[in-house]
Amino acid sequence: MTGVIRKFFVASMFMWMAPVAILYAFNHNLIPGSANLSPYSMTLVSGFLAVISVNVVIAFYIYMAMKEPSDKHEPDPAFLAEAKASVNQSTSQAEASVNQSTSQAEGSSHSLKKKE
Repeated sequence: MTGVIRKFFVASMFMWMAPVAILYAFNHNLIPGSANLSPYSMTLVSGFLAVISVNVVIAFYIYMAMKEPSDKHEPDPAFLAEAKASVNQSTSQAEASVNQSTSQAEGSSHSLKKKE
């Protein structure tokens, strides 16, 4: 579990640092040729590269998550039992609510027929 959290933390840090570093490098002319760009072009290029860097980090994180062995993670049996009980309870409550509203609708339709 700590490995997953560590990967998430590292990916989150890169998602924050990569675009800031790209914007900083463009604004301080650390990238060769960026001094020759107009301010409008520099803003567009640095913004596009910052967005692309975030997408690359996200893609890398997804790749690392897909590489994670799936047999290593087994759900907690107590959690599964509680979830199944909760689903069964909400299903039975929904059915009771539907039955009650159906009987009320039938009763009101019978009273309308009697009035006619």
